[in-house]
Amino acid sequence: MNYLTRSKILAISLLITLFITALVAGNARSQQPGSQAKPKTPASSYRLSGPYTHKNLTIFLVHGKEQMPGKTFLTLQEALAQKKVIVYETKDVNELAIRNLSNQDVYVQSGDVVRGGDQDRMISTDFIVPPKSGRMPIAAFCVESDRWNKRGNESRTTFNSSTNNVATKDLKLAAKRANSQSEVWESVKVAQEKISANVSVAVVDPASPSSYELAVNNTTVVRSGNEYIKALASIVRNKPDVIGYVFAINGHVNSADVYASRPLFLKLWSKLLRASAVEAISELNQAEAPRPLTDETVHTFLADSERAKAEAKPVTTRVKLVTREDDNNIFFETQDRADKDNWVHRNYIRKQ
Repeated sequence: MNYLTRSKILAISLLITLFITALVAGNARSQQPGSQAKPKTPASSYRLSGPYTHKNLTIFLVHGKEQMPGKTFLTLQEALAQKKVIVYETKDVNELAIRNLSNQDVYVQSGDVVRGGDQDRMISTDFIVPPKSGRMPIAAFCVESDRWNKRGNESRTTFNSSTNNVATKDLKLAAKRANSQSEVWESVKVAQEKISANVSVAVVDPASPSSYELAVNNTTVVRSGNEYIKALASIVRNKPDVIGYVFAINGHVNSADVYASRPLFLKLWSKLLRASAVEAISELNQAEAPRPLTDETVHTFLADSERAKAEAKPVTTRVKLVTREDDNNIFFETQDRADKDNWVHRNYIRKQ
C-alpha cells in the first residue's frame, strides 16, 4: 500500500470518527432535561376565536385537537362534593395528604383552594391521584396566615370543599415560580387590598381576616364576579373543539390554560372564569378603556412561551412537570407518564 492510499484511508477514518462522535453528542444533548425540543402539538397548531370582552376582561378561546380523546378525570371540586376523595390536614403548612376512594383518576390543578383544616390552602402543583390511591402527600401553600385552629363547623382534620382557584398573576407566580410561602401571603394581602378598593367594601372577613377564600366569597365580590360570568360563561357553547382559553386584563395578555381533554376543560371552565373575573376586579381601572387585542398578539404570546429551554422534574412517579421560562413568559406543562408522557395541562403566564 503506497503512502497516498494510506493517507486517504486515514482521512476517511478520521471523518467517520468525527461524524459518529458528533452524532452521539447530539443525541445525548437531546435527551437531557434542559433540551430545546419543542412541545408536542405546539401553539402554532391552535386556532383562536374571539375576542370576547366584558369590562376590562378579554378572552380568546383556544381551539385544537384533543390529545386525550375519551379520557375522563374527576376534578378535585366534584370529587370532594361526591365524597370520592379525602384531603387531610397534616399540620405541615406546605404539605397535605390526599386519598382517592373512587375508580377514576382525580385531576388536581395548581391553584385549587381547599377550605377547612387548620388553615385554608392552595395546591401548589398539578397532580393526578390514581384510583384507590391510598394516602399520598401533596404540596400546598397556606392562603390564610393568621389561623391555626378550627373555624366554625368546618372539620379541623380534613378539607371539605374546593370551589375556587387562586386569582392574580402575582399569587400564581409566588407559588409556582418563586415557591415562597412568604410571597404567597404577601400576594394574598395585596389581592385583598386591591379588591377592596375596587368594590368599595372591605373584603376581609372577621372570622379570619387573612383568608383568601373568605375574601373572594365576600357577597359584593361574588356579585361583581357574577356580572363577568353572566356575560362570558356561554362563549364555550356549540364549539366542539374548544380546549382552553387565553385572557387579558386592561388590554394586556395575562395567562392561558389549555387542556388535552375537552371534557376536563369544560368541567373547570366556571372555576377558571371566576378566578379570571376576580383578577379583573382587582385590576379594574374605570378611567381607562382596555386597548383592543389581536389574534396575532395572543398567538405570539403562546408561541414565545414555548420557545425557552425546557426543565423537567418529577412530581410523582406518574406526573412530570416541564417548565420553560424566559425574561417575559413562563410556561408549565403537566405530563402523564402513564400515558406515554402525553401532556394534560398547559399553563402560560406573562410575567410582566
